[in-house]
Amino acid sequence: MKPAYVASNPDYAVQLKSLVLAMPMAQWLGIQFVKVEPGEVELDIAYREELSFVPGKMQATAIFAAADFAGVSAAGTLLPPGWINASIDSSLKIVAPADGEKLRARGRVVSHSKLLTVSAAEVFSVRDGEEVLCATALLTARNIELQRR
Repeated sequence: MKPAYVASNPDYAVQLKSLVLAMPMAQWLGIQFVKVEPGEVELDIAYREELSFVPGKMQATAIFAAADFAGVSAAGTLLPPGWINASIDSSLKIVAPADGEKLRARGRVVSHSKLLTVSAAEVFSVRDGEEVLCATALLTARNIELQRR
């Protein structure tokens, strides 16, 4: 049974999207948020040649980026106001080629505490609306309180 998380920050979705989409890497990848709920995030990254290792197949780094952004963003939905998070550990297992028109990554919180949040992510290759699992990941994020002025 999936835990029902409650965000302590009423503006969690706006804060998360603005923080992530301000990152140059997120902008370059073209991350598009599809769903943002407490403890869960779904995002898309469209296929582009510069993200491939051969024409038509996404490179492992793009797959990892999708998993990392989805999982750590899911963790970010549970942060209180004035906190951010950062990846500190991860494990990615690629199980099939990413040869679709986009990647869809779904991140979800597994365990949440004040300082560390563990999340999981599944990354799918999407072609003509059909999803094929291409990778799974387990990620740990460090939760960081911003300096008070």
